[in-house]
Order: sequence, then structure tokens, then C-alpha cells
Amino acid sequence: MRTSLFFIRTALLWCLVVLPGCIEPYAPDAISSTKNYLVVDGFINSTGVTTIVLSRTYDIESKYAAPAEGAATIYIEEDGGPRYPLRESNIKGTYSSASLVLNTAKNYRLSIRTTAGKEFASDFVPVKTTPAVDNISWGATTTGLDIYVSSHDATNKTQYYRWEYEETWEIVPLLSPIVEYKNHKIQDITILFPKTCWGTTKSADINISNTTRLTQDVISDFLIRSFPTTANQLRHKYSILVKQYALTADEYNYWALLKKNTENIGTLFDPLPAQLTGNVHCSSDETEIALGYIGAHSLAEKRIFISRLELPSTWNVLTGYEDCVPPDTVYIDRPDLPPPNPPQILEGAFNPQTGTWPIAPLLGKSSELIGYTAASVDCVDCRTRGTATRPSFWQ
Repeated sequence: MRTSLFFIRTALLWCLVVLPGCIEPYAPDAISSTKNYLVVDGFINSTGVTTIVLSRTYDIESKYAAPAEGAATIYIEEDGGPRYPLRESNIKGTYSSASLVLNTAKNYRLSIRTTAGKEFASDFVPVKTTPAVDNISWGATTTGLDIYVSSHDATNKTQYYRWEYEETWEIVPLLSPIVEYKNHKIQDITILFPKTCWGTTKSADINISNTTRLTQDVISDFLIRSFPTTANQLRHKYSILVKQYALTADEYNYWALLKKNTENIGTLFDPLPAQLTGNVHCSSDETEIALGYIGAHSLAEKRIFISRLELPSTWNVLTGYEDCVPPDTVYIDRPDLPPPNPPQILEGAFNPQTGTWPIAPLLGKSSELIGYTAASVDCVDCRTRGTATRPSFWQ
């Protein structure tokens, strides 16, 4: 028995020593060049303005954003009916139509002609009418904040839903300068920084659901957003605008496959990625591929606000300025510079664009000036994190 245990322990020890040496990291070669495929992002809005963004695919190691496809000719086409043009805005690659009300009994598609002369068109699709958002609710749990959306269609015709959202929140800096460095000297501040700004971001995840297996076309408390208890967006006041879209089965399957390819990959048990194109095709060159799916439907929206006072007082909500306090100190009598003339000594210590900004005088034990507190511009000017213009919808 002891001999058997000895051999088992020896074998296990040998495995621990040898097996790690059998594992070699796999680092595949990066794709050196990527086909410049057209990417079509947006949908045909049946009761409003249609906005389409055109861009091109790019190398994964590229340091630049997706290249915009500008100067294209785009229009919405009714099957057997009129065309409605989209004009490029001052943002390259972004095209918008006039406010339209489309015929829900007709099919529509998007047609595109690039400056290279390539002709693209999406498949004709029916118009879906999106039901109203019934409710946006939220709940505070031990782990954080959960936000839900609910909706229904009494006619049982929607069945396939997709949601996007835009978030806006107040930003209040902790540091407010009373001095500035200007014309080679420290003086009382003449340009006051805003006391409050507003940050905004759009959803990047894919939120879809369907009711095909239910007896009623009802979406109840679909989880659309979650926050930990420390999220700085919840520090003061937060708002979320939920956008709801009714999809066809084909469009839903496109988004479901895109979600699988982008969000559900990373472990041994996740599904393998599948080829994804969409319903946009190049009629002038069958070898040319376009990415994107153009559906036609209306848009339903609903907004709510959440105040910090409505959330548990025990939550340790971060300010977003944790790295800014306490502020740094710039001393007048720095050993590497002569002490008699503060303007000369402080020359270069403050730079409103890239360096630090003085906040307040620092006095010694005998009330003599010994330096200044200072912080980066990002710590004192909330416009680096948002806008100082109060949103029109803000309450």
C-alpha cells in the first residue's frame, strides 16, 4: 500500500513539473491588410428623420477610427414608388433625410452610390410600427442599480424588440480655482470654470428580446442597464433615454448573430463566431461585400431621472475625481530655482492646456506665501469630461 502511494505521489509530482512545459502560448499573426468593406449603420425611420452612417472596415491594429465614407448619394426607395434623398451633414459619412411619414402598407429599401461608382442597395423590407414603451423602472440591490424596460403590443404583431439608450449625468468638480497663472504672474482668476457639466454616452451593447414563445406579446422588466454601487454617474443626478424598435424576424436574427459574435465569445463553451453580412448588397459588383442591416420601423422613446437622494445612503458612490484630491503643491522656494521672484520661479510650472492649473495660495505658519496648490486641468474644468451647456430636457 505504501509502495502504491509512493508511485501515485511521484506520478502527480511529475505531472506538475512536466505539464506546464507542454503548454505553449499561441499568438496568431495579425492580419496585415483588411478588405475595405462598406459598413452601413442605421435604419429607415417610418415616422421621422432617417439617419444613416457610412464607414469602412479597418485593420484591428489601426490607431485611427473607422474611416467615414463621404460624398455618397443615398436615398430611401419605396417599392414601385418615390425616392427620398438623404443629405450629408457637416459630419463626414453621416446622412439624414427630411422628416418623413412612410406608408406602412409598402416596402422600402436604402440605395447607395459611392464616389467610386459602386451601387449598393438593401433588400426591400416591410414597415414595422413600434409600440410605445410602457415603463422604465429601476431597483436598488445589494450589488448596485438595475434598470428595466417594459412594453407590449395588444395586436401581437411586434414580437421582436431591440433597445438602445443614451445616458446623461451631472458632473461636479471637487476643486474650484480662485487664482490663475497669466502674463507670467499669479493673479485672481478672471475665467471662472463651470460648477456643473453633463456627461453623455450611448449604449454599445446589443439589447434584444422576443415574445415568440409567449401567449401574449408582452415584454416585462427586461434588464437594460446595470451599475455597481460605486458608479460615479450616480453621484448627483442621472438620466437614461431608452429607444425601442420593432424588428422583423430577419432583422432580429441579424442582431442576435451580431450579439453572439461580439459579446458571447471568450470561453470554451461560447459559440463560435459566424459569418455576418446583413441585407445590403452591391448590385454593380457581386464580389463586393457590405456590412449592415437596414430595417424600416418607427421609434418609441421614454426617459427617466434618478437622483442620488433616491438611492441607498450606504452606497459608496465615487466622485470620478478620486485622483485629483488632495491637490499637488508647487512651492516658491524650490531648491532647483532661486527664491526671490515668484513669477520667475513659477514660470512653466502652470500650463492651462497640458500641465497644471493653480488653485489657491498656500500660506506658511506665519501667513507668508510659500506656494500654491495645483491640479491638472481635467481636475478643475469639467468640460474635459462633458459639456457645460445644460441639456434642454434636464430637470
